[in-house]
Amino acid sequence: MKEFCKGAAWSAKKVGTTYVVSVADGASLVEALADFVDQQDVRAGHLFGIGATDEVTLRFFDPQTKEYVSETFREQMEISNLSGNIAEIEGNTVLHLHVTLGRNDYTALAGHLLDARIRGAGEFFVYPLETKLVKTKDDDIGLHLFDFSK
Repeated sequence: MKEFCKGAAWSAKKVGTTYVVSVADGASLVEALADFVDQQDVRAGHLFGIGATDEVTLRFFDPQTKEYVSETFREQMEISNLSGNIAEIEGNTVLHLHVTLGRNDYTALAGHLLDARIRGAGEFFVYPLETKLVKTKDDDIGLHLFDFSK
């Protein structure tokens, strides 16, 4: 990658091995980050960031049912922390993201991020790893977990 690059809903600068990524106002955060890692061929790594959103869908994993329960929130909120990892499941690169959101009354929401629409800024750092990280489904738990034997 050149020092600077741009996608349909993101722009980025590479500093050493780290990418600084800005996601466009109105864009789907997950779609933009997935497009970025695909375009830059990032197959394993860590990411974190901050920003703002006016629509977000969070998920919560219920270990009893082994299913996610989702809820969408439509209000302006600060993305006070987004963190996650980049790995491979069944040959596909996937993002596993968690987020903490600040509401205008200074309370917080948190959970597994299904998606969010950026409203304002979306500023993220992507740290690629020069390795392969594979997740396989653990049927007892019901989640895809790191499988270091692969």
